[in-house]
Amino acid sequence: MKENDVILRTVTRVVVFIILTFGVELFLSGHHNPGGGFVGGLVLSSALVLLYVVFDIETVHQGVPFDFRKIAAFGAMISLLSGTAAAVLGKPFLTQGFGYFDLPIFGLTELATVTVFEAGVALTVIGTVVTIILSISKDV
Repeated sequence: MKENDVILRTVTRVVVFIILTFGVELFLSGHHNPGGGFVGGLVLSSALVLLYVVFDIETVHQGVPFDFRKIAAFGAMISLLSGTAAAVLGKPFLTQGFGYFDLPIFGLTELATVTVFEAGVALTVIGTVVTIILSISKDV
C-alpha cells in the first residue's frame, strides 16, 4: 500500500532548491570564508540524499542520470591535475595562483585556481556520499 505523501514531496522540492543554493554559496565563498569544496560537497550531496529518501531511487535516477562513482573519480582527477599543473610550471605541488579581472557584469573580480581544486573536492565528496548511501540502501 502506497502512502499519500503529497505534502512531503512538495516541501522537498522547495527544500532541495534551498539546500542546493546554500551548497553553491558555501562552495563559492570557500577560499575567503569558512566553506569550500568539502563542506559545499556535503551540503550538495545532502540535497541528493533527501531526494533519494523522499522519492524512490528509479525516479531520482531518471532526473539525475549520473554514475556517482564516476563523478567521485572525475573530481579526484580534477583535484590532482590542478595541483600537478603548478608542478609542471616549476612551482611546488598544489601552488595556487590568482588574478583580478574586469568582467562585464561583475566588475573587478578575483579568479583563483583554488576554485578548480575545490570543484574537484566537491565532486569527489558528492560522488562518494551518494555512492555510500545508495550502497547502504541496496542492503536494506
